[in-house]
Amino acid sequence: MDARFTAEQDEIRRTLRELLVKRCGPEELRAAVLTPAGYDPALWEALAQQLGLPGLALPEAYGGVGCSVTELALACEESGRALAPSPLLATAVLAAPLILALGTGAQRSALLPCLASGELTAALAVPGTGLATALGLVGDNRGDWAGGGRAGGVQARRADGVWRLYGQAAQVLDGHSAGLLVVAAHTGGFARSRTLLFLVREGAEGLVRVRQTSLDETRPQARIELRDVDAELLGDDGSDVPGVLAAVGDTAAAVLATEAVGAADRALERTVEYVRQREQFGRAIGSFQAVKHRLADVYVGVQAARSAAYYAAWASGSGGEKVGGLALAQALEALRTAASEGIQLHGGIGFTWEHEAHLYFKRASGDELLFGPVHRLRAHAADAARLFENREVTV
Repeated sequence: MDARFTAEQDEIRRTLRELLVKRCGPEELRAAVLTPAGYDPALWEALAQQLGLPGLALPEAYGGVGCSVTELALACEESGRALAPSPLLATAVLAAPLILALGTGAQRSALLPCLASGELTAALAVPGTGLATALGLVGDNRGDWAGGGRAGGVQARRADGVWRLYGQAAQVLDGHSAGLLVVAAHTGGFARSRTLLFLVREGAEGLVRVRQTSLDETRPQARIELRDVDAELLGDDGSDVPGVLAAVGDTAAAVLATEAVGAADRALERTVEYVRQREQFGRAIGSFQAVKHRLADVYVGVQAARSAAYYAAWASGSGGEKVGGLALAQALEALRTAASEGIQLHGGIGFTWEHEAHLYFKRASGDELLFGPVHRLRAHAADAARLFENREVTV
């Protein structure tokens, strides 16, 4: 593994950081999250049309750039630094890889170029609050998490050659504004119980979408209600949906880890800037040994998380070991620590709800609710590696 970045990768980071510094400052961010979409459409157009972010990891045959997961992860690291609200995660990290992996030739040709250009946004709708389970991050995803019988979830039935969906999904990232929904639904009854993915277009009859109030406003979420909605099966009836979801989940975890590292790094930077300026007893509080030690611990945690996230992104793109969940756990822990220390060291102003430090703390807490928590990410990784299996020892 060559740990150095290429000139192209460095250019992606530099260009994106310059754009976000100009167009996604704290004031612009707070204004964007209050819009109906939850993000700035003009900024999204710039990210998609000028920089091609949604298509970074998509093949050139489908209008993408043809880069690897690493380039997408580096782009998300910069968006994480700014906490930039956009459909990038929902579209390029969750939905597009599922369509690429499972879709028929016609579906890929029709949808992926639109997703790569940013003309179309997409969202993954999973029943209940089981996104982390569906992606195989906190447990086995081959159970009945998609619903079944009176257990709720989303049911799929086929009549006269047409698939119809009924049920509800909550905490759907960008689900209120996405032009395309990729819905996980249970079908087959008791005899052939299985989970399949379906495509539901914006404006479909019987589709109700309501934006939810969420802890982290930079990650807009929605409740999706499907009231006997016509749907198109993604791929074919025999697809290994849980396996594909788990593979996409590992890649998504690696990208999310890199994004969290970017946010943690920026939270640390802002705290260091503040302690250099804030004076107490006639000297900057950053000169106190106790403050230095606390920030040094945060720095070490961020750098360790960065190394883990970069390795996970490289491994995911090169067919290596699946360590996205572990990297995500370490990155979320680093972000939570950096944000918490930032609030503490900003003193009284840091405890005000309006201060920017709280945005980073909410991102850490919100991501744990969606994709974690940290202890479950690590427990599942340990179970998958069989670390704690009883082994007979012969002497």
